[in-house]
Amino acid sequence: MSEPMNENKADRPIDLGIYGRGGGGGITAAEIIAIALSAIWILGVILFFTFAPTGDGDVSLDPIVFVMKMMAIFLPIAVIWVGAAAARSARVMRVESARLQAAVDAMRHTYIAQSQNDATGMKPSVEKKLDEIAAAQKQTETAIATFSSTRQRAAPQATSSKPAIPSGGAVGANEQTSLELGTTAEDIAPRISVNDFVRALNFPETVDDRDGFAALRRALQDRTVARLIQAAQDVLTLLSQEGIYMDDLTPDRSRPEFWRKFAQGERGRAIAALGGVRDRSSLALASGRMRQDPIFRDAVHHFLRQFDKTFSEFEAEASDQEIVALSDTRTARAFMLLGRVTGTFD
Repeated sequence: MSEPMNENKADRPIDLGIYGRGGGGGITAAEIIAIALSAIWILGVILFFTFAPTGDGDVSLDPIVFVMKMMAIFLPIAVIWVGAAAARSARVMRVESARLQAAVDAMRHTYIAQSQNDATGMKPSVEKKLDEIAAAQKQTETAIATFSSTRQRAAPQATSSKPAIPSGGAVGANEQTSLELGTTAEDIAPRISVNDFVRALNFPETVDDRDGFAALRRALQDRTVARLIQAAQDVLTLLSQEGIYMDDLTPDRSRPEFWRKFAQGERGRAIAALGGVRDRSSLALASGRMRQDPIFRDAVHHFLRQFDKTFSEFEAEASDQEIVALSDTRTARAFMLLGRVTGTFD
């Protein structure tokens, strides 16, 4: 049976094989051979001087002859032990190399195990946020699927109930209209109010936010707003994969006149105040994803186009207070972040 993938191999004892035994002490085979050769050589020297014939009668000690005899006796022994020392050093180096390789392997396995744990969502905070987003998306899909079979209840409006996106072809809820050939249900549907528009762009706070889901359902009936909401949902989901959440951002607030300049087509330094997101890690992560992921890049450009188009229509009839309210939504924060990444405010 194969071993589990998530087992930490760094905790196992390192098996060095034959190099794990006697790494630093003890008599090695090379030293035993050196001892045997030295003993044989000394025995040979003793036998030689014992049975060698003596000279005639001159017993004077010649220094040169004496030195040569000593070298002949001890130089081979020295050579033998130099070879034994070299063999022992080579053996120690092999042992240390094996230990170093085992340590490197253990570090590599530990790194791989940690990477696998991070990839499978072992970070509690990120996992919790992803679960909340998934639950909210499921709740939204369920509400939209059942919307066609339920009657919409009139929700009290806390702010202005005027249409957020003006349309010349739309009529009020209490007015009559003549249906021309080719007129669709969306063309005669009441326009979304400013309150619902702003609430929908902020998305529901939690899975129990009934007012938020009700505003989102009403907003999805407007085709223009629905495109923006879908584009915003796509980029928010992709940003969450990088650990970027709009609730964690605290952008600098911009005056309504800068938002109006943006709606009227100005770009660059004139509207630089709109790029109020200063979180360097979020900007770096989003910029890196833009360069590496073409799907993310296309989603960002689509979202910016939809936000530009929809906000331009919204600004024409919106008051300063309504623009300020919209600028504090999650969708507007995503626009500030991605606008800086794409250079809209440069």
